[in-house]
Amino acid sequence: MSTPSAPPTTADALSAPPHPARLGTVLLVIVTAYLMVGVDSTVVNVALPDIQRGLDFSRTGLSWVLNAYTLAFGGLLLLGGRVGDILGRRRTLTAGVLVFALSSLLGGLATDGGWLLAARALQGVGAALIAPSTLALITTNFPEGPRRHHALSVYASMAGIGGSVGLVLGGMLTSWASWRWALLINVPIGLALTLALPRFVTETPRHAGRFDAAGALTGTAGMTSLVYAFIRVSERGWSDGQALLGFGAATALLAGFVLIEARAGQPIMPLRLFADRDRAGGYVSIMLLPAGMFGAFYFLTLIGQQVLGFSPLRAGFAFLPLTLVMFTIVRLVPRLLARFGVRPVLLTGMTLITVASVWLWRLRPDDGYVTGLLGPLLLMGLGVGLSFMPLNATILARIEPREAGAASGLLQTLQWLGGTLGLSVLVTVFGTATRHATGSPADVLTHGASRAFGTGALIALAALLVAAFVIRGRRTDA
Repeated sequence: MSTPSAPPTTADALSAPPHPARLGTVLLVIVTAYLMVGVDSTVVNVALPDIQRGLDFSRTGLSWVLNAYTLAFGGLLLLGGRVGDILGRRRTLTAGVLVFALSSLLGGLATDGGWLLAARALQGVGAALIAPSTLALITTNFPEGPRRHHALSVYASMAGIGGSVGLVLGGMLTSWASWRWALLINVPIGLALTLALPRFVTETPRHAGRFDAAGALTGTAGMTSLVYAFIRVSERGWSDGQALLGFGAATALLAGFVLIEARAGQPIMPLRLFADRDRAGGYVSIMLLPAGMFGAFYFLTLIGQQVLGFSPLRAGFAFLPLTLVMFTIVRLVPRLLARFGVRPVLLTGMTLITVASVWLWRLRPDDGYVTGLLGPLLLMGLGVGLSFMPLNATILARIEPREAGAASGLLQTLQWLGGTLGLSVLVTVFGTATRHATGSPADVLTHGASRAFGTGALIALAALLVAAFVIRGRRTDA
């Protein structure tokens, strides 16, 4: 006579994977949440001219619509990962989706610039809770082997797809309805995800730990002060008192952040990750590359609509050549890494990005899309496709398993913060170049943008030099 089995414990319920028949639904729910984050990094790009007219932003102040999101996202990303470890990944992901949906609703209803920027910052907070939890949930919900490998490959493709979908989707919604729908579309998706997550996705066990709130706050506040100071300089000049105060506050806050992280028992950014020469060079490079690219996308969006006369929809589709080339080359990169190693592939990609930036620097008001923009976009897509995977391999090579999460989280953080800081620097160059410029609006915009592209070329060159002289790269790292 058999004894009745004991009821499952809470730990069993948390760790039990879903039934194989439901794995497709589980994957759909998780990658949709991750896709929302990627889409919203670009969905408002092509809507920027409409937002500028609707809420009376200046051309330099308009960059805050992007920076408010990326600053909060990048600055709180590591803390969001720690929250998921301590409170549970599914619970954290659900909370992040709710925050994201609510902030999208608030942004879509904004009646002035300050309201929209606050909503975008709150979106960044939601994204910082969403992004770190999605990858961990795939690991715990999918059994090791082919099913997990397939899920991870789908997940990885969402990062690039999200940005591309955001550009086209933002153009469609802005052209056919209003820029507000680029934000409001997240509300029904977020509500559906909130209902689906507890039903289909298995929770992860909680782990004891501490929140490094002091590190997260000082780091985010320091970067915000630095970006604010640059934007202020672009509007008022280098002698502006508030700009100088912002630079001083940023210096103090970021110095405090380093001291806090050096002494914290469980830091959100373990400084020991920079001890390895190749990894440190990879981190610097992966921060510098988006620094020039975010600015390029920002100004190319304005040029497409305000100089070339594109509709928002056409402006979104104008970036598709970059996306198609990038996706094509990314499929070949693993074989290239296996054959040639990290350094040759990485240096080739960074060289192409630098050449594309120099090409954009030569942009003139009478250049059309084919003669002035198509070539640089194709080169940049090729360069990005060749650069980021070798950098990821370099950063994560020979990493201790217990530090893999921190290393990959820091990688994502530096990407977002690098792009934000780079955009603020390029906007400063643009504002300085156009403050006293004369001529038609198209001439002034192109003149300022070309100066910004020149600065972006110098940033890309700096990344290339770091890769060439700091990263040694080993064939086994691939």
